[in-house]
Amino acid sequence: MKRKPKVTSSDATAPKKHHWATGLLVSMEDPRYKVKEDDKIIVIKDKYPKAQNHYLIIPKIDIPSLWHVKKENEDLLLHMHAIAEDLTKEHKEFEFLIGYHAVPSMHRLHLHVISTDFNSPCLKTKYHWNSFTTPFFLHSTDICNQLREKGELKKLKSEESAQYLNTPLKCHKCPASPKNMPDLKRHLLIHLSD
Repeated sequence: MKRKPKVTSSDATAPKKHHWATGLLVSMEDPRYKVKEDDKIIVIKDKYPKAQNHYLIIPKIDIPSLWHVKKENEDLLLHMHAIAEDLTKEHKEFEFLIGYHAVPSMHRLHLHVISTDFNSPCLKTKYHWNSFTTPFFLHSTDICNQLREKGELKKLKSEESAQYLNTPLKCHKCPASPKNMPDLKRHLLIHLSD
């Protein structure tokens, strides 16, 4: 019996393997996700959206994360925020959050623009929820102001970040404290008609 030849990574036709953390760099080039682009940024739909509307604004220059931003990047962050504001105006029936995760999981600076319905099958874990609804989520206006006023960004301590992600579940619109994610997701449905 003949064996099929093994495809090696040097084979030009073999698909390139990427580490999951660099997935944004791949998605930036994928026309299925790209929403808009200018000379400074690319806007993509989040591949695993945590709400009905979830966009990522990614700079074209390689800034690995928020914690690599310098004072000279202030105009870029302001531009990213302005693009985010424009996106929210395209969906006036939704409220939005605009900001960054204190500990980003993906390589390349990216600004989240996410509707507060949080109605998505991709919203599965307490980590997902708390990453948008606790101080782990750093609002873009606060980040821009901090960079303008202080010339640098103050990083959250890792203990604080972990504490925020492990906070008990709490609805972002009312005092309800569901006991688990399925309960939270059922509860969130009552707010869809608000």
